[in-house]
Amino acid sequence: MTTKYTEKETQHLIKVYKDNPNRTTVDMLSKEMGKTVKSIIGKLSREKVYQKIEYKTKRGEKPATKLEMVGEIAEMLKGDSERLETLVKSSKQELLYLKVLVEDLMWDNENIS
Repeated sequence: MTTKYTEKETQHLIKVYKDNPNRTTVDMLSKEMGKTVKSIIGKLSREKVYQKIEYKTKRGEKPATKLEMVGEIAEMLKGDSERLETLVKSSKQELLYLKVLVEDLMWDNENIS
C-alpha cells in the first residue's frame, strides 16, 4: 500500500472531505483510494482541512476537565484554585461529588437568608 499522494488524489481527497467532513467520509475515502484511515487523516491534517471530532457527553456537552472542575469549586468557595491543584489527582466522580456538595451548601445558604 503506497502512502504517497498525487496532486490529483490530494485535490480529490480535500474536495470530498470538505463536502462532508466526518468519519464516514474518511472511511469511504480509505476504501476508495486503497489507503489506511490513518493515512487519510494524516494527509487531511497536513493539508489543514481535517476536523477533529470533539468528544461530547451524553447530553451533548463538552466534558469538563478535572482542572476545570477544581477551578469551578475554588471559584464557588471564593478560594485560590492554585492551593487546590492537588485535587486534580482525585477521580472525576469524586470531584463531581464535591462540586455537588458545594453547590448544595450554597443553595441552602441562599435560601436560609
